[in-house]
Order: sequence, then structure tokens, then C-alpha cells
Amino acid sequence: MTVVLTWKQLHDLKCEELLEAADGWGALSTQADAARDRISDEMVRSLEATQKGMAAPAAIDRLRRLDRNYDYIRTESGLVRTTVSSLVYELIGFQSQLKNALDDAASLGFTVAADGSVSYPAGGKNLITNDPIPGGSVTGGSPLLSRPPSLNAPQPGLINPNPNFGKAQDIADRILRALTAAREADEHFSTALSRLKAEPGLDVTASTWKDAAADLAAVRKVSGDHLTKTIPTSGTPTERHDWWTRLSPSQRDEYLAACPDILGNLDGIPAAVRDEANRDNLQLLMGKLSGEDGEAARAKLDGLKSIDRQLRAEPAPGVPPMYLLGIGDQGNGRAIVAFGDPDKSRNVSAYVPGLGTKLDGEFADGTVNRARNTALGARQLDSSSAAIVWLGYDAPQSADVMSTSDAEAGAPAYNQFMAGIAATHETGDPHITAIGHSYGSLTVGLAAQQHGGIPGADDIVLVGSPGTEAKTADALGVGRDHVYVGAAKNDVVTQLPSKAESGGAVLGAIVGIGTPLGPVGGAELGHKIGETAGGGPDELYFGTDPASREFGAKRFATGDGPFIIDADQVKDLDLEHAIDFDAHSHYFSPDQDKVSALNIARIVAGQGDDVTTQDLR
Repeated sequence: MTVVLTWKQLHDLKCEELLEAADGWGALSTQADAARDRISDEMVRSLEATQKGMAAPAAIDRLRRLDRNYDYIRTESGLVRTTVSSLVYELIGFQSQLKNALDDAASLGFTVAADGSVSYPAGGKNLITNDPIPGGSVTGGSPLLSRPPSLNAPQPGLINPNPNFGKAQDIADRILRALTAAREADEHFSTALSRLKAEPGLDVTASTWKDAAADLAAVRKVSGDHLTKTIPTSGTPTERHDWWTRLSPSQRDEYLAACPDILGNLDGIPAAVRDEANRDNLQLLMGKLSGEDGEAARAKLDGLKSIDRQLRAEPAPGVPPMYLLGIGDQGNGRAIVAFGDPDKSRNVSAYVPGLGTKLDGEFADGTVNRARNTALGARQLDSSSAAIVWLGYDAPQSADVMSTSDAEAGAPAYNQFMAGIAATHETGDPHITAIGHSYGSLTVGLAAQQHGGIPGADDIVLVGSPGTEAKTADALGVGRDHVYVGAAKNDVVTQLPSKAESGGAVLGAIVGIGTPLGPVGGAELGHKIGETAGGGPDELYFGTDPASREFGAKRFATGDGPFIIDADQVKDLDLEHAIDFDAHSHYFSPDQDKVSALNIARIVAGQGDDVTTQDLR
């Protein structure tokens, strides 16, 4: 039997008791979070460090399962808290509307029945008989439902001359509106609450997280007006940071529970908060993608699983903690990973990868490692250093590299992120280095050429760059002495001819980056392409060669990179089998290019004056 909310129940509802219940669920969520942290930060890592016997892996596996269970408890309890508190906030408004209507009825001497109808007394005079016009009763919603006391009273549809009639009708309508809205809210929130229950058993599986993602969507749907519309998503990073700092701890917990996907990807929210939100987002996204078919979904899921494993693993000696500053499945996927807390570190770098990069296993296991290497190298020079890899845009895949459109879309997003870094930093004045690799250097270059430049940037590093669309380093806004270029001798990408001169040769070369192309490549091939196409000495595909004297940047020393050439293939421009792009990918690796990796670390650590240099072209 369905119980219908009455106006008396709405009037007598003790909203403060419901808010206390919501706070209880919030406390449970916090306790589960603390238990999860204790398991992952203390117990698992302690076992990994001290126990080497055969039983250790099994014990660690059980603890990790318990960690996931607490993670799920935290998420679902937080959603219960949000659902209940959101319902209460809505009911408080409807209750206030009801009480105002009842107070008006009492002040006028009207009576409100249990069904919400309002009785009013006689009033005014009959113009013919001079007798008082009798009172009556009205029901909210329609004058046709009004009940006149006698047949001599005005009939429905006619204007009632009793001045109390209109007042009573208004009160009845207000009671009905408040009660109807409260009933609808109660029904919607009850439906959302009924979803928040665990599957039978103790295991939290991928399907459990898939259900949790649906739970979040359901809670968001009913509480959206209460929470999501109050987040300043259209504000500047500074405005968002100010908004967050003004919230109470209880309010922050509520937003984290209901809106982790928004907060986790919102520039201007502190790094530790984004990391906390995105660790939940990560589980929800893995649950969502595990239920989707298709190569793109599987690739993203592989990347997410790898990031999840890295977040849970004990950092290698000297490597700072990992922070997940952004995650999403839109486009080719989004992921922003930091090593070290960018809000607390004196030196912060943000590296933009290029062609072919997307959220997949290769990104998580390879590209992310470049930021890890940079952080490790910089911290050996200054322990207060953090390094970020920023995949906050759709990098071009294959032939799209011929266009600047992806970089043009990515540049403002990168600047927003960098403005967020500046806004949330605890000292407000970090040393910031913007790093662009390959096509990512075009994205960074265009960001630097936007009005105001890259927010907070002190230095810019361009490695393996096909150009920035800038004529000189002065156009990048930090001064030519703070623009650093790494161009390995055998990196063909840094020697491609200009767009006007290249014809189809560039397409054949660039499309192959990152694929197993066979033996050949390097400077000789790059010059061969240039000679064939008639390229000039200071022009690349996207403008002036950043390593050229004309551009005017500082060229730091790098290793030469692999030099493998098959003369017949070069002569025939059989580029699919002739190019080896290893030289294009070694800049960040101390194992593969120690000179370059050390120089990048020096720049990131604020010691750019100590870089070893190389002659400009």
C-alpha cells in the first residue's frame, strides 16, 4: 500500500533529524575512506616491503579486495548522504511554503481540513437582500472543486462576491502546490535511495562499480539542482578556488560524493581534492567501460586499469606520490597525472604529449613514465619539484597531424589548467615550466601565443618539435632566454620541410611515428625529404624551426638518437619502412638520452642556466 504524504506530515516533519541522519551516512563514508587509506598506505605497503614468503601475495590480494570494498562503501554511503540531504533541502522549502499558507489561513480565521480544503466565513453583503454572503469551502487547484454551502450561493464558474472566497482559494492553491511538489520530491528521492544497495556477497567487482556509476547518475538526476548548478563551472580557476575554500567540510564532502566527475576535472580545485575525486571517478569509469563493446572502450579500459595499478603501488625510491588530476572517457580519453603535489611544490612542470597519444595502455605505461622520469630527475636537484603529464585534449591520430585544429582546441584548455595550478598553489608563486613534445609542442606554442600567454609560466621547453606557428621565441611570452629547445640530431620530426614545400612527404613520415617501421631514420632521412621537397633551412611544417638561429631560443644538448638508414629505401622515399622514430621518443628517458633528461630536469628545477647547450641550426 502506497503511503501518500499529507500536509500535516509535511508540517510536522523534523528536517533537522533527517539532516542528522544524512550526516551519519557522511561520517560512515569518512570512516570507510580512512579505513581504505590505512589498508593501502600502511598495511599493503608494509607487507610488500617486509614479507617475501609465499603467503604474502595472497594476503596482499585479500587486503586489496578489502580496500576496494571500503572504497565502494565510501562511495555509496556518500551518495546516501547526498540523496537524503538533498531531499531535506527541497522539503525545507516546501515546508516553509506550506507553513506560510497555514499562517495566512489562521490570521484570517479560515479552517484547513485534513484533505487541504479551506473553509472561509461569511463576508460582504448581497446587493439585493442585504444579507451576509455565506461562507464556504474551497479546494486547491480549481474553483470547480469549491463547495458552496447552499444553492443560494454563487455557482461554480461565476465570480463569488464573498471577499473571503478569493483569499481562501489562494491559500488552498498554495497548500496544494507545496504538497504536490513535496510528494514528487519524496517519490523521486525514494526511487534513487532504493538503488543504493550492494549486491549479495562480499566481492566488489567491475559490475558492482558499473552499478555504482548508474547510482551516481540516478542521485545526480534528483539532486542536480541542489548541487551541480551551484558549482561555478563557468567561472575562472581563481573564482572556483575561492568558492571551494568558502565551503564547510560537510559541504565539501557532499560535493565530492555527488559530483566527483565535475570536481575532479575542474581547474581551480586543489590537487589533493581532485585526486580524491578522480580515484572514485576511475573506479566508476572502469565499471562503465567494462560493460561497453568496441576497440576504443577496451583501449581506454586498459589505460584506466594500468593507472589504477600505479596509483595503488608503492612508489619506487625517490619517486614522489602519484596524483590523478583529471580523468575522462570523452573523445580519445582524458588523463592528467602528477608526480608530486603541484600545490605544495616549489617547481611544477606540465608536459603535453603529441601525435598518436590517447588514453590506452601505451599512454599509461609509457607516456606517464616520462612525467615520472622528469619528477625524479628534478627532485634530485630540488626536492620540492612536481611533474605532470597533461592529456587534456584530443591529440591527433595519424593523418590529423597535418592540421593545427587539435592544437587550437587544446591550447585554451591547457591554459585553463595552468591557471588552475597558479590559483591553487599554496604559496601563489611557483616556478612553472610548460613542456611540449612533438605535436604537443605546437599545442604549447599556440597556448603561449594566446592573450596573456600561459598562466604562470616561467620557462617553456619544446622537444622533438615540428614548429609552433611562431616566427621567433619572443612570441611565446616568457622571453627568448626562457624558451628551451631539444632537437636530437637524428630526430626526423625536427627537420621536416615547411607545409608549403612538403607535398605529401610529411604525411608519409609523420603517420609512422610510434609504429614498428623497420630500420632507417634520423637526420639524413629528414634532410633527404627536405631536398626532395625543396624545403628551406629555417622552416618546419608549423613555422620557424625552434632549433634554428632565426627562432632564437636556447638549444640544450641532447643525445643524437639512433641513426639507422637503408639508402635504397631513403632514395625511393619508402617512408613506411624507412623511418625509425626512436630518436624522437628518447628525450625524457635517462636510460636512452641521459643528456636530454638531465637538461630537462635542470630547467624544471629552476636551474635553466646550468643546461649544457648545442649549436643552433
